[in-house]
Amino acid sequence: MDKVKSYINDTIEEMRFKVSWPKFAELQKSSVLVLVGSVVFAIVVGAMDFVYDTALSWFYSQF
Repeated sequence: MDKVKSYINDTIEEMRFKVSWPKFAELQKSSVLVLVGSVVFAIVVGAMDFVYDTALSWFYSQF
């Protein structure tokens, strides 16, 4: 049980004093960047899906 307490105390100490947390402004910039990247990726994947669906529908309608 002492090992568990030691592990928890060491974890708390490391999270409080050794981890470098980003400033709020930096966090906002990173969040906006991830959001924009996700939207762009979703649009690209959606466009590819639309093109493949249209092409395959046309192809199968030929038979």
